Amino acid sequence: MQWYFGWNIVAASAVLTLLCTGMRLGIGPFFLPMAGDLGFSRSALASIVAVGMIVYGLAMPVAGHLIARRGTRFVLVLGAALVVAACIWTTQARDTTSFLLAFGIVLSVGLAFMSPVAFTPIISHWFTRQRGMALFFLSTGSMAGIALMTPLFTATIAAFSWRATMLGFAAVVALLALPAAIFIMRDEAPANTDLLPHEAATPAASRPAAPSARLADALRTAPFWMIFLGLFSCGFSMNLMGTHALPMLMDHGFDAHTSSFGIGLIGLVAIGGTIVLGRWSDRLPRRNILALIYGVRGLGFFALVIVGTQWELYAAASIGGLVWAGSIALSSAILADLYGVKLVGVLYGLAFIGHQVGGMISAWLGGWGYEHFGTHWVAFGSAGVLLLAAAILSLQLPVRNMRAA
Repeated sequence: MQWYFGWNIVAASAVLTLLCTGMRLGIGPFFLPMAGDLGFSRSALASIVAVGMIVYGLAMPVAGHLIARRGTRFVLVLGAALVVAACIWTTQARDTTSFLLAFGIVLSVGLAFMSPVAFTPIISHWFTRQRGMALFFLSTGSMAGIALMTPLFTATIAAFSWRATMLGFAAVVALLALPAAIFIMRDEAPANTDLLPHEAATPAASRPAAPSARLADALRTAPFWMIFLGLFSCGFSMNLMGTHALPMLMDHGFDAHTSSFGIGLIGLVAIGGTIVLGRWSDRLPRRNILALIYGVRGLGFFALVIVGTQWELYAAASIGGLVWAGSIALSSAILADLYGVKLVGVLYGLAFIGHQVGGMISAWLGGWGYEHFGTHWVAFGSAGVLLLAAAILSLQLPVRNMRAA
């Protein structure tokens, strides 16, 4: 069977997502070194991270709009340029204002332009039969970012400094993003996408009609806001994990390397879980898998706060990692199923604002809650409750023929 070029796009997108998600959700190793070096309190730095989260979310609809107008290649190159400039500026910042502008705003916009929202439209266009699997492989990049970048950042910060680590990250982004944009990203997909020969030969009139909706109409429907609220809980939990899990585990007596390995293990296990969930997503109702992901992840947040030994930490991380991936992939696939691939970029970007609002709140709550109450239960318990609520809400989503879009 001839190799389908769409998988090259998926692979490149996953690698770039690994880098960007690794930085956006792997702030934990930077948190205490940055705060100590710059003289920021936990609350002050957490507030800057929170601003970055909301800017990251607000920039995503802009990225979706630019992709529709100028194409994936343009947005990817622009995002890489912003990331490199922001990393250099961040290493030179000394006061809260310049640090907020560089690390909180410019870096967040650049990462948003290289985030999954930049790759979801092109992958949705290139895949029909295996859209769920392709988007899940994109999520593998996110999980690999957590698995690889968190311990890697911890090691390089300890060996060199957080500033040297930022500059190294900028160099890697530049070396990978530009070739991917020039040689791999192609917005125009084949007419029959990844359909098998017998499926492509089926008369168009006998195939399920692809959904079509106007943006204003889609925004007035309940399923869009169910996805929005689910992504709110997802962003709340994932950014809380990326920003405050490492300090939380160290506050509970774990050393830095054990803590970072425990967090990285979540992403490592999630890579395998992604393959299984991706196959299920093209065969089973996607809303059921989404509910499973949110529900088990919610229980995992309760477990993470009460672990007291290394094996308990690793066990909780392994179980949680099985379902850590996929909520974003499934949400974007469901949006494409319900509203069509033409709107998926903008709708996904708008829904992802909910993800980043949740991330902004958790970034702030993690620092404020600990400083005022002396416990991490305020933030991590809230994450567990929100995820369980999202699981219940996901079961209310409509079911659509997954081959229709």
